Amino acid sequence: MASARPLTLFAAVALLTVAGHVVYAQCGSGTREATTEIQNAPYDGTLTFCRLSFESGAGGYYYYRLPAWAHGYPTAERSLMKILDGITGILKPRLETTNVIGVGDPELFKYPIAYMTEAGYLTLTNDEATALRAYLLKGGFLIFDDFRNREIDGWGNFENMMRRVMPEGRLVPLQGTDPVFHAFFEIPNPTEFLSCYDRAGAPEFWGMYENNDTSKRLMLVANFNNDIAQYWEWSDTGLTPIELSNEAYKFGVNYFMYGLMH
Repeated sequence: MASARPLTLFAAVALLTVAGHVVYAQCGSGTREATTEIQNAPYDGTLTFCRLSFESGAGGYYYYRLPAWAHGYPTAERSLMKILDGITGILKPRLETTNVIGVGDPELFKYPIAYMTEAGYLTLTNDEATALRAYLLKGGFLIFDDFRNREIDGWGNFENMMRRVMPEGRLVPLQGTDPVFHAFFEIPNPTEFLSCYDRAGAPEFWGMYENNDTSKRLMLVANFNNDIAQYWEWSDTGLTPIELSNEAYKFGVNYFMYGLMH
């Protein structure tokens, strides 16, 4: 297991700007080019970031009027892939192209790790729920990020969707002792992370284990009251503090390392 690298290494790789004076609540207060344009690379075995697309529930179009699945796309994942390439010394991910796959698309099974944003607005057909279930049972690892309770019951919707996907599964709060927080970097106290959603409540990390057995494989991780990828998205702008961007990258690297090793 690798030990945590100095923060300066993260800053160098991410091309971060010194921004210690920036207020935490300013996460992503600038402008980005909003897009839903998808240019997937053909599958060739290269590690590729896979973002899941889905039909948004009511209200999911508030961010640049994008569908909920596209919030932060594609800047957030491109930034993480550069970090993953720069610091692991092991993985050689695709850097310039990241793929978007529909929840029910059979192409999903080619990618061991998949990411979804705004799961509070997630809607699933019966076929899509069945497809996600098959993906998890075959060894896929899902990362849910960027959702909370505000105008909608984000957690309630997510929990209902997961109940449809894995009726027998149990969502459990993840602790600092869970292996996913030690897959590459040491994150002993994950809930101490300062989320962009700090006004929505303390950040929470939830998971679902295979056969509901914590000694077995973690099938998914859900960052609730959290938007870890927002730090990835804005880390090169000076709008987010370097220290928090670095911590957010640690979560992303750990999630990928865990998903690939399990």
